[in-house]
Amino acid sequence: MWHGFLPFRQDGLVSGETEDVLDAVGPRLRALRRERGLTLADLSATTGVSESTLSRLESGQRRATLELLLPLSRTYDVPLDDLVGAPRTGDPRIHLKPIHRFGMTFIPLSRRPGGTQAFKMIIPARPEPLEPSPRTHDGFEWLYVLNGRLRLVLGERDMTLPAGEAAEFDTSVPHWLGSADGGAVELLILFGLNGVRAHVRPGTDAT
Repeated sequence: MWHGFLPFRQDGLVSGETEDVLDAVGPRLRALRRERGLTLADLSATTGVSESTLSRLESGQRRATLELLLPLSRTYDVPLDDLVGAPRTGDPRIHLKPIHRFGMTFIPLSRRPGGTQAFKMIIPARPEPLEPSPRTHDGFEWLYVLNGRLRLVLGERDMTLPAGEAAEFDTSVPHWLGSADGGAVELLILFGLNGVRAHVRPGTDAT
């Protein structure tokens, strides 16, 4: 992650690589603002940064600082690394850490705190299916079955979803996920707190 400091040569001057990064910040910020359909006045009202400062930042007349970039990062909802376009360093691989809970495995697919979280969920095969034990919690969930046959108990409803089917529901309704036939099930889950929907909609079936 970008930590708000820039590499300097031993003589105190900005390195050539850093100079290129800084020169690209302004055009990137201007393109992002226009892409979002915002004016400088809109951005100033949201970030608290003056229009003149934002204009000079976008034109390259003002150097990017952490103090200026943090409110922009929050407004655009993008990481500082992406906002600045800093060169990637270190190991580019993502090391996913599975979470084992309730006899199932959850693999986090998103790393941004807050907002919608994505998981791959694996329900292991069992010789004897488990008895449903519905739970409730705040949030809204969307799921898509990758492999196997999922049993979804939602309130008074007891459904079976084969591979390729999706469902979405308010998690304040008692719910339970398990295998419909004792075989392993793999699914993708998008979960949002406070009832935030994933805004994923399947196409309309005309039949």
